[in-house]
Amino acid sequence: MKTIKGPGLFLAQFMGDKPPFNTMESICKWAASLGFVGVQIPTVDERCIDLKKVAESKDFADEYKETIRSYGVEITELSTHLQGQLVAVHPAYDILFDSFAPPQYRNNPKARQAWAVDQLKLAAKASRNLGIDVCVTFSGALIWPYVYPWPQRSKGLVDDAFKELAKRWLPILNFFDEQGVDLCYEVHAGEDLHDGITFERFWEATGKHPRVNLLYDPSHFILQQLDYITYIDHYHSFIKMFHVKDAEYHPNGKCGAYGGYLDWSERPGRFRSLGDGQVDFKRIFSKLAYYNYPGWAVLEWECVLKHPEQGAAEGARFIKDHIIRVTDKAFDDFAAAKTDTEINRKIMGL
Repeated sequence: MKTIKGPGLFLAQFMGDKPPFNTMESICKWAASLGFVGVQIPTVDERCIDLKKVAESKDFADEYKETIRSYGVEITELSTHLQGQLVAVHPAYDILFDSFAPPQYRNNPKARQAWAVDQLKLAAKASRNLGIDVCVTFSGALIWPYVYPWPQRSKGLVDDAFKELAKRWLPILNFFDEQGVDLCYEVHAGEDLHDGITFERFWEATGKHPRVNLLYDPSHFILQQLDYITYIDHYHSFIKMFHVKDAEYHPNGKCGAYGGYLDWSERPGRFRSLGDGQVDFKRIFSKLAYYNYPGWAVLEWECVLKHPEQGAAEGARFIKDHIIRVTDKAFDDFAAAKTDTEINRKIMGL
C-alpha cells in the first residue's frame, strides 16, 4: 500500500486579478501558508506557466520547477481541461466553447481544434520535462445533446460517436505514450466520458490504449447518483489522479437531477466545500490506499456558499487529516509464529 501525497491545490478556481492570486509566486506562497505542499497547474493560464517554453526546453523546465519549489510547494500535475474539451465540440456548443480558446481561433472550429491538439501535445512534453508522468484533461463531447434518448437516437449513433472520438484522441494518446505520460480523463457531465460505461466505451474504441486513464472526482457522481465507492472497485487500476471535491444532492418535489435550469445555489445537486457535503471521504481515502493509488490528493474548490479562501484553508486541513499513513506491519505481528514447515505439516495432520 502507498501513502497518498498531499494536500495539493488546483489553482484554476483561485487565480485572479488581485494579490495574492495574480502571480504564481504570490499564490504559491499563499497556498503553502495554508498547509498545501503541491499545486496543480492550469496550462491555459499564461500567468501560471509558459507551456511552450517548458515543453521545448528541459533546462527551462528544471528552472521553472525549482522556482515553484522555492515558493514552498511542488508541481503535482498539469491540467488541460479546457483544451481537451475543444478536441470534440458539438456545433450546438461552438459559441459557448469559443471562449476557451484564444481570440484568433474563435469562429473557426477546425483551427480551434488544431490549437487544442497542439496544446495537449505541448502538455505531454512539458510533463515529461518536469518529471511528471500524468496529465489531466476532458474528453470533449460529440453526442452530449443526445444523452437523453428522446427523440430516439438513430441506430448506431453512439457507436459512431465513440469511434470518431477515439479517432481524434488516438494521435494525442500515441504522442503521450511517446513521452511516457498517462492522460487522465476527468469523467464529467457535459463530456462524452461522463460515467463508467462511457469511459469503457471510449477505452474500447481506442483499442484499450495503455495511456487512457482516469482522474477520480466523486462530486460529479453525487450529482449523477452513481455509486462513487464501488466505482473505485471497478476502475482503481485506471485512477491515476484525484480531485478532492465535495457535493450534496437533495431531490425535492419540483426538480431533481436535471436541475430545472436553476442557478447552482438553487439546484438539488450542488458542489460544496470539503466536509460540508455528502461525500464519504473516509471510505474513499481508505479505498485508494488499499488499491495503492500512486498520486496526489488535490483540492478542487467549487462551493456555491462558502468563500474560496475559507474553503481552501479548511480544505488543506481536511485533506491532511484524511490522508492515511499506510502501515508497514500487521496489527497482530506481535503474536506471529516463526515459519516452520514441519510444525505446519503437523497442524494439518500430515
